[in-house]
Amino acid sequence: MEMTPDQCRAARALIKWNQQRLADAAGIGIATLTLFETGTSAPRPATVEVLERALRDAGVVFLEEGEMIDGGAGVRLRKP
Repeated sequence: MEMTPDQCRAARALIKWNQQRLADAAGIGIATLTLFETGTSAPRPATVEVLERALRDAGVVFLEEGEMIDGGAGVRLRKP
């Protein structure tokens, strides 16, 4: 499953990162991240992959559809 814009915003909120910090961690431009998170533009799959990797490295766990009580996709923090 590919990370959604909603998951990206929620993941950033969980780890208290602003867009600039995530863009820097992923090695992409902030404009690319902003366009992705607002749903204005769909970046290349490789871009979504580096964003997701940066968030995972920071402790985010991505939940696919069906893993949550309501059946939707989501995020949570990794257990210490």
